[in-house]
Amino acid sequence: NYGVHRFYVEACDDGCVDVLTIDRVSTEMTLTVRRDIPASAETRPICGLMGTLRLVAGMYLVVITKKKKVGDLLGHAVWKALDFDIISYKKTILHLTDNQMQDNKTFLSMINNVLHTDGFYFATDYDLTHTLQRLANTSPEFQEMSLLERADQRFVWNGHLLREFIAQPELHKFVYPVIHGFITMKSSCINGKVFEWSIISRRSCFRAGVRYYVRGIDSEGHPANYVETEQIVQHSSSKASLVQTRGSIPFYWSQRPNLKYKPKPQISKTMNHLDGFQRHFDSQIILYGRQVILNLINQKGSEKPLELAFDKMVTSLGNGMIKYIAFDFHKECSRMRWHRLQILLDMVAEMQDEFGYFLVDADGKVLMNQEGTFRSNCMDCLDRTNVIQSLLARRSLQSQLRRMGVLHAGQQIEDQSDFEKKFKNAWADNADACAKQYAGTGALKTDFTRTGKRTQWGLLMDGWNSMIRYYKNNFSDGFRQDSIDLFLGNYAVDEADWTNPLRDPKDWKFLTLPIIMVVAFSMCIICLLMAGDTWTETLAYVLFWGTASVVTGGLILFNGLDFVDAPKLVQKEKLD
Repeated sequence: NYGVHRFYVEACDDGCVDVLTIDRVSTEMTLTVRRDIPASAETRPICGLMGTLRLVAGMYLVVITKKKKVGDLLGHAVWKALDFDIISYKKTILHLTDNQMQDNKTFLSMINNVLHTDGFYFATDYDLTHTLQRLANTSPEFQEMSLLERADQRFVWNGHLLREFIAQPELHKFVYPVIHGFITMKSSCINGKVFEWSIISRRSCFRAGVRYYVRGIDSEGHPANYVETEQIVQHSSSKASLVQTRGSIPFYWSQRPNLKYKPKPQISKTMNHLDGFQRHFDSQIILYGRQVILNLINQKGSEKPLELAFDKMVTSLGNGMIKYIAFDFHKECSRMRWHRLQILLDMVAEMQDEFGYFLVDADGKVLMNQEGTFRSNCMDCLDRTNVIQSLLARRSLQSQLRRMGVLHAGQQIEDQSDFEKKFKNAWADNADACAKQYAGTGALKTDFTRTGKRTQWGLLMDGWNSMIRYYKNNFSDGFRQDSIDLFLGNYAVDEADWTNPLRDPKDWKFLTLPIIMVVAFSMCIICLLMAGDTWTETLAYVLFWGTASVVTGGLILFNGLDFVDAPKLVQKEKLD
């Protein structure tokens, strides 16, 4: 409900009498009752509150306006947020200067950019931020806490937007944590036995960002593109889950866009790598137990130094809870030899059996806990990583379905054609969602995940997606990175002391060189099409203009960092 001076948020449940009141002038939030809502207030339905946000024009309320049910997890509805609205506390922005209005508009478009990146999910009465195993090992006090208090902060994407609510426990029932990533829920039947099967991928909001601007780790040991993926099976009140993780190579390195198709990775020469590396794995061991690192990057070319450094760091740490396995995915699977992935699966089979998975019987008794995780990575932790994760997940699922009595002893998932198709498509959808959020396009290699084989059409689609990635990574990802930093509170707008980082004047090269190159290239084509009196004259013109276009093209590539769309809001760490 919109009042002249206040917002009134009321729950649709019959049992709830409290109304959340937000003062549009003082921004104070309090509880009141329905009879206090003025009759003149304009009413509109919403699906939930994301939280509040301060921009140049003042405070804004971010609400979910459209949702879709994904399915039920252990009897609790899980929703996908589809549309949002950003409502200003102030009724006018006439108090702003023209420049401030323009900046406010840019900030609003940044927030919308994040909100409309597909993949926000929530539940109103279930904690989506924790795995089944974490939830089973909690204290009674934990169960009494609100969803907001007990959530795993790594995965609460509206945490910054909820900071005003967190300070007031009485308001917690009006908001809930929203995760970013991917959720799918499928009902399947094998041997006449129905079971529910789900994938939940939770993207970390620590060191969040886009493909080339966020690599490696931060000083707290949080890696870029960190995603926890849980596969859950439910059958006749028994349930099982397998957890895997992915994340950028966990030391200090960068790979800034510079117009080259594949910028060369740079390992920092000044940072204390082992300190951040140890922080990362200490936290992973506490959370998940033993760690098996599956490093899938190339062991030659520009990726080789990263592989050597990763191996050296694991050896230097000397932690018996960590095992390192390097598998050169591209070399092993070159020339369409994708069957060679079985080499890696056979290599880790014994460890996977030792780790086990989380299993609870129909009476609620815990039969098995998962005692370690596979931490997979490639360069982006997208395409190669997802292929391996799906194969490990299928091997685990086969064991779980046998334990639950769905599959007979000796039966293979691969032989259940209907379910196998669902399984492969769900994992390919997970790959696409994770890739869109980090790299800006769907995943590569999903033809293998969907069909079990590599196809010529798949190679063509990978080429197309690679071209789109190149464009986005170089010419639009700075804006996307700024959007994420603003949304997560890595950059805060201060109304009182507003200095403008958005206006970044480009030097003469930015406009001049591309114009010269286009003109020179056009003249070269014209000279070829409209030949001169003699071939020597034509050749002279073509050589002159051709050389001019090549030289300017070379200058643009040499000054590539000046031409890409770089983030403006947060000064990222400089890596030597």
